[in-house]
Amino acid sequence: MENKSNHRLSILFLGTQMATGGAQRVLLDQARWFHEHGHKVSVIFLYDKEGLHEKWQAFTPVKIINLRAFHGYGKGALRNLVSLVKGLISLWRYLRREKFDVIETFTHDSNMMALPVAWLAHVPVRIATHHGVIEGFTRRREIIHSWMVNHNIAHKLVAVSEKTYQISLHEGVNKEHISVIQNGIVPLPIENRSRPEVRKEAGMGVDDLVLLSVGRLVYQKAHEILIACMPEVLREFPNAKVWIFGEGPLRTNLQAQVELLGLSNSVKLPGKSDHISSLLASADIFVLPSRWEGLPIALLEAMSAGLPCISTKVEGVDEVLVEGKHGLFVPIENPEMLTQAILQLLRHPEIRSKMGVAAREHISTSYTVDRMCGQYLELMLKCLNDTK
Repeated sequence: MENKSNHRLSILFLGTQMATGGAQRVLLDQARWFHEHGHKVSVIFLYDKEGLHEKWQAFTPVKIINLRAFHGYGKGALRNLVSLVKGLISLWRYLRREKFDVIETFTHDSNMMALPVAWLAHVPVRIATHHGVIEGFTRRREIIHSWMVNHNIAHKLVAVSEKTYQISLHEGVNKEHISVIQNGIVPLPIENRSRPEVRKEAGMGVDDLVLLSVGRLVYQKAHEILIACMPEVLREFPNAKVWIFGEGPLRTNLQAQVELLGLSNSVKLPGKSDHISSLLASADIFVLPSRWEGLPIALLEAMSAGLPCISTKVEGVDEVLVEGKHGLFVPIENPEMLTQAILQLLRHPEIRSKMGVAAREHISTSYTVDRMCGQYLELMLKCLNDTK
């Protein structure tokens, strides 16, 4: 195999939708890293779900292509089918013209749609990724997806955690076709603003005890469990506040729960934010009440910002967060245990501080983009060498 520091690859990173999410974040971080290390990089998404194309292009040094292969639910099945076929034909032509060494796809949908096209276009190395359980992904589709990996439509499936590796095996992927590469992050930029200034701008009180959660407002993230904890938390800590950053289809339900419990002054749903780094640095505790995950980027960012974390013991998280050292674990869908964990950390600011320092050090040494992308590069070169 050629020395990886001298071998320059032509790589296409392909995702399903332009939307705020961990897989998309990893895709763009990888694209920037490989570009900065001298590789030829392109990025394609099948469609732009949230109108992010222009914004993402502004801070991404490589061209991002929107295939417009889907118009959205309710836009007509035939129209979407025609757009999908046109988009995949355009993808095939692009792959043939650009002569990529490697294509890496993100999420099961992009794996299943793009990798057969890449196989037909004779892209030498085809890498699929698995970022955790996909809500609504049927067993039939799992079987098809596993068959594709096992029959070299994808040369390798990268699982982002050991738990995701086990899920891949359960879905039917043969172990020799799976590699584990844990996610890494680019440290969030530290904005030169004081904590009181950030809190005032966000509408937080200077003396509030802020519990922060970041994620799409969907069933997976279980934000309603966190909200349900607050009446008891407020009895002991009336200045405690919950800020849940994100958007999604459950906004109306969550807001109704907040109002029903009389928590309008204590639980906020401010939507998305472009200043998550400052908000994390201004919070006291990060809470991840999810029902399932892969290896959540939001958790890595919170730990990187020096926050103690309370999380359910879901896929990937227990490989990163050490109980009692970086935060606390609670069972899934258990508001009583989550309440007790929150109260435990609120009662002991010195423990929160110690956990936050340990969390920051852990992420800065073990969960970097350099480590993650170096492992991807090594895998790409090995696969390329094996195909010769």
